[in-house]
This record gives sequence, C-alpha cells and structure tokens, in this order.
Amino acid sequence: MHIIRRLLAAFGAALIMGAAVAQPYPSKGVRIVVAYPPGGATDIVTRLLAEHLARATGQPFVVENRPGAGGLIGSDAVAKAAPDGYTLLMGVVSSHAIAPSAYENMPYDPVADFTPISLAAGTSFFITVHPSVPAQTLAELVQHARARPGALNFGSSGKGTTPHLAGELFNSMARVNIQHVPYRGSAPMLTDLLSGQIQVAFDNTVVAHVRAGRLRALATTGPRRVTALPDVPTAAEAGLAGYEVVTWMGMMGPRGLPAAVSARIAGEMARIMVLPEVVERLATLGFQPMTSSPAQFAEYLSAERAKWAKAARDAGIEPE
Repeated sequence: MHIIRRLLAAFGAALIMGAAVAQPYPSKGVRIVVAYPPGGATDIVTRLLAEHLARATGQPFVVENRPGAGGLIGSDAVAKAAPDGYTLLMGVVSSHAIAPSAYENMPYDPVADFTPISLAAGTSFFITVHPSVPAQTLAELVQHARARPGALNFGSSGKGTTPHLAGELFNSMARVNIQHVPYRGSAPMLTDLLSGQIQVAFDNTVVAHVRAGRLRALATTGPRRVTALPDVPTAAEAGLAGYEVVTWMGMMGPRGLPAAVSARIAGEMARIMVLPEVVERLATLGFQPMTSSPAQFAEYLSAERAKWAKAARDAGIEPE
C-alpha cells in the first residue's frame, strides 16, 4: 500500500509539472520582427495587428524593427530564433518570394527556414500610362506596344523590385517589349512619368494623379478592383487573364513552429483583419485584408516564389 501511495504521489506531481509546461499559448510577451524601418506600411500594419493580438490574448505583442539588406537581416534573425511562438516575422513578398531571384547567397531559405502562419494584407499596382500614349484600354496598350517594340519605357523604384518584375511579367505574358528604366525609389520615377520622360509604370502611388487627369490608369494588377479607383478594371477583366501582382505581407515563424501555435495566431488574425476599424485603417494605406490558414499561406508562398523566379529568368535578371 505504501508503494502504491508513492506511485500515485509521483504520478500526481508529474501531472502538475506537465500542466505547468503545457501552458496555453501565449503565456508571455511575443516579439514580431519587422525587417524594415519604422513608419512604412509593413510597420504600421504590424503595429495595428499587434495591438489587437495583445487585446485578444492578454499578453503584449511588441514590434521590433530590424531593417537592412532589403529585409534579409530581420528575416534571418527570425529564421534562427527558437520555434516557440515568441519570435515571429511579418514577412513580405520581396523578402520571401523575390529575394531568391535577386540575391545569390541568401542567409536563409525563405521556404524551408520558416513556418507560414497567415497572410495579413496586400496591395496591388495600377498599370498606368502618360496621356501621350494613345491607349485608352489595356488591350490598346498591348496593341500599341506590339506595333512599336522597344519604343515605350516603363519605370520602377529599382532593379529587382516588385514594380520592376511586375513590368517584366507583363512583357512576358502580353508578348510585348517595353523597356525598363530603374530609379532610386518611386518619387523620381513618378516625376519622369508625369513629364512623359517614361510612358508606363506599374505602381500604387499614382491615384491622385489619375484622379486629376495627369495620368491614365488602364488596369489594376490585383484580383479585385480597388476602391480608390473603382472604375479601373483588373488586368483579367481587361483581357490579360492570369496576370496578377500583389504586394503582400504575412505572419511567419521559424521552422518547426508547433501547429497549435500557428493555428491560434491564424485564427486570431482571421478575426482581426476583417474588423471594420482595421479594414478602414488598411484602406488609408492602400491595402486590403488578406487572411488564410497556415496551409493556404504555404501554398500561396510556393506559387509566388515560382512566379517571380520565372519573371526574373524571362527578364534575364541575374542574382547579385
């Protein structure tokens, strides 16, 4: 009987210890790394989400900015963090879908070294032309460009950026040859577009100029029309089926993140990102909510990486 009591006591102690170890997630503060400087869209959206996650879980969610090397430094820090759910990353299309085509020696594998949790938000570009281009529709732009191979130029915020590859993907899918002109950011590119030095752009900073009649938007690159310019059709509606470019951001953790942790965060994000006040705040930044399950995000990420790798190959872009 004495032995049985000892065994029961030991079993009870083990149960108590196991319960202490398996505390509900999160049981302490969570750090979300943003691999870009404060004040940008990724930072603002992440802080908005962190505020709501803290309310939902009762634990602080703290945003840590780790900028540098086009998002590689902050992403690498999370790739090497413990997979316990207390260090997360707001990954973006450039760091996890485009970077493998732009950098030869990356410090992390954007697929194998991360656990996708959920998409968060996205924004599309407008395929925009200067009024000197006689095209009133996307189909007319394609016809005009095919008749004048190499005569038109499109600008971007830099080589290897999403706007650059958006233009190259358009060249490939529309079977046209619009020459790329890289700039150091969107602002100088927009200046030359407004003056007619370049004729075409794939950009999301053009809304005010389109409304004022200084530029003409022929299509949006996303899957849906944009409320800021609701009369502008999607590329698919305008006749270029399959062409889709979205600048997205999504929550990730290190490789090996427990499925229960991923499911908890994804579930909260699915609820938070469609709250009216969140949708309204995203709209002021030109973004729309994008939610998903971990499995859906993994599938989306794989497709995005393949798409941008092909676009880079077709454009002859070599990793640096």
